[in-house]
Amino acid sequence: MRRNSFADWPCSIARTMDLPGDRWTPLVLREAFHGVRRFDAFQRELGIARNTLTDRLRRLMAEGLLETRPYPRDPVRHECVLTEKGRDFFGVLAAMNRWGDRRPAGADGPPVLFQHERCGRGSHAEVVRAGCGEPMRPPTPGRGPAPVTRGPRPNGPTRSGG
Repeated sequence: MRRNSFADWPCSIARTMDLPGDRWTPLVLREAFHGVRRFDAFQRELGIARNTLTDRLRRLMAEGLLETRPYPRDPVRHECVLTEKGRDFFGVLAAMNRWGDRRPAGADGPPVLFQHERCGRGSHAEVVRAGCGEPMRPPTPGRGPAPVTRGPRPNGPTRSGG
């Protein structure tokens, strides 16, 4: 089944979702952030089928989030490492992790805790305004500014009302 691409939509969320549009891609990236680099290790950690993993790794490389590097072995093998673009995706995964910690975490609480490298204290993702550092909150319908949409959404939903 062919899926629609959001790559040309004038919406940053839609364009971002064009990359991890399935459940495995964010998990492959999560493992890369945990230091997993080799195919067999990705497969072992995720329990993912080889063909699915191959497809996700190729896509992440084509999108420039991962790149391959040879490692000493006879015959030569390659490992997958995050690129700068891939490392920039950390905030997206951290925000997803924070939401999962607060909503569907369950009785045992969060399974993964972030720790700040410098001070060693626990941490979590939070969206703040760059200028003042104040936490950003979603707009309340009918109060405050709403997100601004620039231009039509190709093949996408339209917002009505005002």
